[in-house]
Amino acid sequence: MTTSATHKLLGALWPVSPLTLGGGGIAGIWGETTRQEAVKTVQTAVEEGINLIDVAPMYGRGEAESVVGEALQGRMPEGTHVTSKILLGTQSSSETLAKVRRSIGRSLDALKLDRIDLFFLHSNIIPDNYQFPGNLAEDQHRWSVTEACFYEAVVPAFETIQREGLIGAWGITGTGLPSTIMDVLKGEAKPQAVQVIANLLDSPGAIKRFPEAAQPRNIIRTATEAGVGVLGIRAVQAGALTQAIDRALPEDHPEELDYHRAAPFRALCETWNLDPADVAHQYALAMDGIDTVILGVKNREELLNTIQAANQPLTAAQIEAIDALGLRLS
Repeated sequence: MTTSATHKLLGALWPVSPLTLGGGGIAGIWGETTRQEAVKTVQTAVEEGINLIDVAPMYGRGEAESVVGEALQGRMPEGTHVTSKILLGTQSSSETLAKVRRSIGRSLDALKLDRIDLFFLHSNIIPDNYQFPGNLAEDQHRWSVTEACFYEAVVPAFETIQREGLIGAWGITGTGLPSTIMDVLKGEAKPQAVQVIANLLDSPGAIKRFPEAAQPRNIIRTATEAGVGVLGIRAVQAGALTQAIDRALPEDHPEELDYHRAAPFRALCETWNLDPADVAHQYALAMDGIDTVILGVKNREELLNTIQAANQPLTAAQIEAIDALGLRLS
């Protein structure tokens, strides 16, 4: 798939392949797969030169981590790295550290490893007095952390387990309130990496919980300027940028709405005789500031098709034609 010459540095961490294997697909989140096929997909990804695997315990209730553990049997090839995540709420320092330890322990057992190379906070980070709209406010303390909690509880917990050697580095998922995410990226106790929306719609889809604009390109720019590694996520916007969404969704679901909004994109791809999913991945790979793009593939066929597409970058004229469709949300 790639040579070392095509790898970028993930911030100040290590060289990373253009594509990262994500855990959502192999856990069955993005359509049906089997354990056997998921295991073979992981093995094939590594054989093809993908050197980063991004999983989390919430992907299929531990399925993604278990798949990786079965596929690699605790023997990570040299230069290959694995990430995992934790969803924290706003809690005390002691509660946060205890929860982090429990989560990492379970993840390491499933992965059959003794260290996670890069560990992400998967929660929204919000100003101390921020309130999400509507019913979201009722339980936001369970899935979001205030800035005070982030600096006083989360960062110290991550730094503690990093000193203990359980993780190599830590990062954040940059899909929360944009102004707060950018403040964190510019802060003194900044993460080593951030996962950011990277698609031609600039759309986070269903994972957006706030009314403000998502601003993914501003977040990417801020991270790059701060020397923070950037992993692009949702390149095909959870299926909205493919030929057809591979699971049943309500008509008013954000991904369905994005799918219909992307009709001009699919029409453009048809004139090029190209698959929209391939073009969407090629577009994400070409975005300024992106070090690697995380894939949501669920089988070897999707994986190999995406690898082939990644080796055939879009031309400047094609990127300009896509942008001229005026589909961006921000």
